Amino acid sequence: MSTLNCADCGTRAEPGQSFCEACGAVLSWREERDTGARAAEAAGGAAMLGTEDTTSRVARGGTATASRLGKGGDEAEDPDLTPTPATGTDVSAAVEAAAPAREPAEESAEESARRARELLVPVADPAAPAEVPAAVAPTLPGRPAAARQQVRGPGRETDAEGGVPCRWCGIHNRPDRHYCARCAMPMVTEQRDDERLPWWRRLLDPSNRETPWAGDRPRLNRSFGHIMKWVAVGLVAVLAIFLIVRIPDGIQATRDHFAKRAPVYPDSVDASRSFQEHGPELAFDTRSNTWWGPGVSHAGEGEWIEARFTNPTDLLDMVITPGVSARAADLNESALPRVLEVTVTRANGSEATHEVTLDQGAGGQLRKLRAKEVVQIRFTLVSAHGMSDEKQVAIAEIEFFGRSADGLF
Repeated sequence: MSTLNCADCGTRAEPGQSFCEACGAVLSWREERDTGARAAEAAGGAAMLGTEDTTSRVARGGTATASRLGKGGDEAEDPDLTPTPATGTDVSAAVEAAAPAREPAEESAEESARRARELLVPVADPAAPAEVPAAVAPTLPGRPAAARQQVRGPGRETDAEGGVPCRWCGIHNRPDRHYCARCAMPMVTEQRDDERLPWWRRLLDPSNRETPWAGDRPRLNRSFGHIMKWVAVGLVAVLAIFLIVRIPDGIQATRDHFAKRAPVYPDSVDASRSFQEHGPELAFDTRSNTWWGPGVSHAGEGEWIEARFTNPTDLLDMVITPGVSARAADLNESALPRVLEVTVTRANGSEATHEVTLDQGAGGQLRKLRAKEVVQIRFTLVSAHGMSDEKQVAIAEIEFFGRSADGLF
């Protein structure tokens, strides 16, 4: 096999080499195909021109004018040896004789192509060239480079024997150190008073425990104080809900407290029984020298006096004057009511009862009476001051007050 050059890149290939070293192209089958082609061409030329033997065989079939192959040009031409032109039959015979010589070349080319296909493998792309590290940047002349600091790992100091131990990690340090050489915690032994926390932080965290270190999980607090804190939070929540619900009543109570008062007079009055010439109307006539009495000695327990309103009325206060008059000199002339049971009937038919306690003194006594849409109010005697067999309970005056029409609220 002769030496060839690669048809793709022109690189010289060594004998027996199947692929180009530079581009990887197949070389063997091309070389054998070229050799087979050249052999076929030589055989064809020999058949067309003829050799000495072929010329002799052709001459027997006819005359020829060709000279003998391999002889020099200075030899004389021999008419007997001059070849005659070959006929069509002789030329075909010569071509058939040369044909077997081309078959091995053709078979060799097919075999080479098959082998090349079997040896063909995918070739990866050429790798990029490695990056060349950049050159070190030049520094200004005369500028000294700072020396690198030497880092020491935490550990025991060599000259700290008998020193002060750290209260955090226990390692001994030199007496002149303010911070530990291993954990960098302060070496002071006294505990500095912490800044006082605001009230809301003290309320939410009454234990005021120390803040845990980073990475430490604080223990769950299931103490009694922790439980009581949540109970207090629940009570505060319930109280807040109660206040929200009672806000309308609170607003109304505020309005009633600051409202301007005006007197309210009943449309009709009545009593369980009355002393002669001292009926129930005398207790609502706005005069303090007239009075109502049940005509029964002692406390007159169970006896009542009643006032009615045609239109539902809102009442704020009432003034009750016990005795036969507002003068102190007349206090001993009758028993004085001590406890009265007040029953208020509203327009919707509901009733509310509460007790009113009066003092043993002369003059009117103011008592609060917060009632809405009142149509009837009854005062029942329960007990009395200074009662005896010769005295009866007397009430000089009962006055009602409501909200004035021209008040601020």
